[in-house]
Amino acid sequence: MVPSIARERRSVRRFAHGATVAAAVLGFAVLGLVATPAGAAEPFPRWVEALRPEAKAFGIERATFDAAFAGVTPDLTLPDLDLPRKPGAAIKGQAEFVRPPQDYLNPKYLARLARQGRALMVQHRAVLAEIERKLGVAPEVVLAIWGRETAFGKYRLPHDAIRALATQAYIGRRKAMFREELLFALKMLQEGVVSRTQFRSSWAGAVGLTQFMPSEYYTLAYDLDGDGRRDIWSVPDALASAANQLKKKGWQRGMTWGFEVTLPKTVTCALDGPAGARSIRAWASVRVRRVRNRRFASRYLGEDAFLFTPGGGFGPAFLVLENFMVFKRYNPSDLYALFVGNLADRIAGGGDFAAGWGNIRQLPTKRIAAIQAHLKAAGFAISKVDGKIGANTRSQIGAYELKRQLSVGCWPTEALLGRMNKERGTRAGNER
Repeated sequence: MVPSIARERRSVRRFAHGATVAAAVLGFAVLGLVATPAGAAEPFPRWVEALRPEAKAFGIERATFDAAFAGVTPDLTLPDLDLPRKPGAAIKGQAEFVRPPQDYLNPKYLARLARQGRALMVQHRAVLAEIERKLGVAPEVVLAIWGRETAFGKYRLPHDAIRALATQAYIGRRKAMFREELLFALKMLQEGVVSRTQFRSSWAGAVGLTQFMPSEYYTLAYDLDGDGRRDIWSVPDALASAANQLKKKGWQRGMTWGFEVTLPKTVTCALDGPAGARSIRAWASVRVRRVRNRRFASRYLGEDAFLFTPGGGFGPAFLVLENFMVFKRYNPSDLYALFVGNLADRIAGGGDFAAGWGNIRQLPTKRIAAIQAHLKAAGFAISKVDGKIGANTRSQIGAYELKRQLSVGCWPTEALLGRMNKERGTRAGNER
């Protein structure tokens, strides 16, 4: 695998891919009528036909290829496409990156999933026990992944997998990565893993009850029931496959993902992120405490943890451990990891967060990027100007606020952007 593709796969787990077939093939004649999208290098039918030799070298037979692309056209409504935009128009993205935390972590939805998860824990007790014994992942964790990914199988995946992957490979922002995923999807059809009509996916081509990319099927899917098939559309194999993915990505057996905590005035959200990791014992020594008067179990005191404040100073705070990072290797969003962790806790008998959320507003991506760009220009350690709110952005906003002797909120706001613009204007005037 090309290293850059591997990095992209880690950065966004849901991708998409594109392909179609020549108008000379009867079933694809309709494709000749499809206009070439602005930004595309060539018409879609020609692009698909150019894929054919590569697919053949990958072991895909002509009949499989033709059946896969029959009637397929690019879906230009998908997120993350490299299309011209109207001025001011936002780029579509994953919910984890474009919604404020209190909306993504909807307590009513989490409570409903937890109730369903507890019932499923009883229903699938034997399967879950076998998974924990063989793979070391607790039942509530496996169920939380299933609940978040497809609402325990109740969510109907909205996209045709081949069309979604083909579109992203044709005109997406990660063409090489999705091209590889498309080939693996064709391989799944070639080998009879899934039928063409059953092949439904997320907008980025993730499939099955616990949402695997096609390439992950071949490296991480697990045959728990011993029928000789790795069936990620069946509960036993899908749950075992999710557990196997967590295990392969570093899951620590018998350990939690993190703790909700209260912070003393001397510890702020400016310390958010892996760079500030230290032992639980060290955090406790500066009066970081678990909520609801709970104690840190002795087995955790030597474990490294970092501060995680998903709403900056306007919401709950957490100390998160290695298993939180494993969740992020399943899906690279902080909020996804927190959702799964809290849902697992709820299924196991826990409840909502102790601290509430402030009225946090999510700025448009372009305005968040402007704040990041200002911070970077001012010498703060912004790792990437991408319009996404992560630990690095929160901590650097906090560092900026501390340096300017402002109230520390660690959150991108209109007021903060206005102050930065004024500061930039003043600095530019002084330099004239």
